[in-house]
Amino acid sequence: MKKDGGENNKNSRKGRKPRSTPEGRRKELLEAVDENCNPITILTREKIHKHGFYHKTVHIFLFNKKGEVYLQKKAKSVEENPGLWTSSASGHVLAGESFLITAQRELKEELSIKVKLEEVLRVTPLETPTLQCIALFVGHTNKIPKPNPLEVEDGRFFSIEEVDRLIKTHPEMFTPAFKFLWQKYWGMVTQKELKLR
Repeated sequence: MKKDGGENNKNSRKGRKPRSTPEGRRKELLEAVDENCNPITILTREKIHKHGFYHKTVHIFLFNKKGEVYLQKKAKSVEENPGLWTSSASGHVLAGESFLITAQRELKEELSIKVKLEEVLRVTPLETPTLQCIALFVGHTNKIPKPNPLEVEDGRFFSIEEVDRLIKTHPEMFTPAFKFLWQKYWGMVTQKELKLR
């Protein structure tokens, strides 16, 4: 009797654990969205990718007190863009989650960090090279991120100038989404500064 109860409890707690395996990630439920990011239906991540449906993702740029940005190199075992450098953290918005909750979850799962995040921009699938509805968040930390080896192969803080130079000289090192968001973010920041003058 006790054994059965324990097994039922084990099954009911399974919720988040499968995410650490490729199979578990493929079965995650995501919202398919239209070109304006409005939800249409709920499907598994595998079906959404297989059929090329628009869906929601988040990216986070994490800066330290020196103004450097933390970038991560995706593990070779991940499904999308293995071995490429990208945002501090990123991930798919699960069905029923908000962009902010997803951003906080991904930051915790990938880098073991919790910070205050601010959404700075949102783009529709038709604007992005990845055909995703993306929300970009910015956060600041004095802590050293602890990358999750299941998802992250390497990571460190880069100066803004170093990132700009690497994107120009070695664009193949970075994911398409990161290159797009990096350009979009700094274009927006520059425009804001110009308006304040």
